[in-house]
Amino acid sequence: MTFSSSLAQRGWKECLFSEFVEIAPQVKLNNGSVYSFIEMADLSENSKYCVSKETRTFNGSGTRFEEKDTLFARITPCLENGKICQVRGLLNNKAFGSTEFHVFRGKTGISDTDFVFYLSRWNEVRDFAEANLHGTSGRQRVPKESFDNLLLNLPSLPEQRAIAGVLSSLDDKIDLLHRQNKTLEGIAESLWRKMFVEDADPNWKKGTLSEFGRIVCGKTPSKKNSEYFDGRVPFIKIPDMHGNVFIFDTEDLLTEEGRTSQDNKTIPARSVCVSCIATVGLVGMNAIDSQTNQQINTIIPNEEYQRYYLFLLMRSMTDDLYARASGGTATDNLNTGDFSRIEVSRAPESIIKNFDGIVKNYFEKIYANQLQIRTLSRLRDTLLPKLMSRELKVQA
Repeated sequence: MTFSSSLAQRGWKECLFSEFVEIAPQVKLNNGSVYSFIEMADLSENSKYCVSKETRTFNGSGTRFEEKDTLFARITPCLENGKICQVRGLLNNKAFGSTEFHVFRGKTGISDTDFVFYLSRWNEVRDFAEANLHGTSGRQRVPKESFDNLLLNLPSLPEQRAIAGVLSSLDDKIDLLHRQNKTLEGIAESLWRKMFVEDADPNWKKGTLSEFGRIVCGKTPSKKNSEYFDGRVPFIKIPDMHGNVFIFDTEDLLTEEGRTSQDNKTIPARSVCVSCIATVGLVGMNAIDSQTNQQINTIIPNEEYQRYYLFLLMRSMTDDLYARASGGTATDNLNTGDFSRIEVSRAPESIIKNFDGIVKNYFEKIYANQLQIRTLSRLRDTLLPKLMSRELKVQA
């Protein structure tokens, strides 16, 4: 395939979105039968594909869809957060799920289903949907009928397939890297469980988390000072922690002035970050020197070889952390003092060093894969609007 700049291509026609795309296609499901089920949490703004994590018995309610349909979040804030994915891996190719999805599919002889996915992720479509949200604040939804008013310039079927092919080649590589990382994480977690749970010696000493390193509770710099924000220092909040071992990208960034205003809150690269307020038990490692907000406690390991042991230890304690934070208040909260005093079994340093020697290469590979995912994602996100707006032409 080759690219060329062009603003006057043949085969592009003005078309209403609702005439180009099949919206809420009919899907027949049998009451009492078991199907794949997908909820909003299964969709990630960072992935093209979503897969079902469970099956449920269909009782007549829920949004219905088939393999390769596009699920488009119709409710705020999920729509603004980019919850738009193509489903795959469904049991018998059919499923149902949250009622907060619009379902999009290509129309036979008119539109390609893969192209429809990328069209739905284009900012022209997303911005239109957000501008047509209706309802009370916090529970606004975009009606299906709104798409009757969205007029777009759209390519012929062969060019749709060519555009989707280019973008899919990037997404397929991204998906492969994500799956590699999941496999590597699983191997490391299994080894950790074997060495520190199944083969644990009951005579190992006990110790607190604070004995493994310095515990830092984050803090938000004063928002009254605009010079503290929009810089290059990652400022990690809970939404930045979802889905990745290493935290590269954050919604907010601090300037050097913002960082130095609370320099004691800076955490060195690959510290172990744990969410402890509201959404409790998320665990990740910052890719570069960063700061966090007050909802996150961070362990800065005393020794390099403790890093991945501590990361997987905290991953294994999700339920325990949640139980400790649930104190009857409206918001779950595990304060820094209680977090620091959590008692855990202390394996001998020689065993932790041996474990680190085995898993270090796994985590280096995960890190490298995440870097490649970022590069490919940025390329895809750069190409998408250029291809959809005809700034670039792709030829099969």
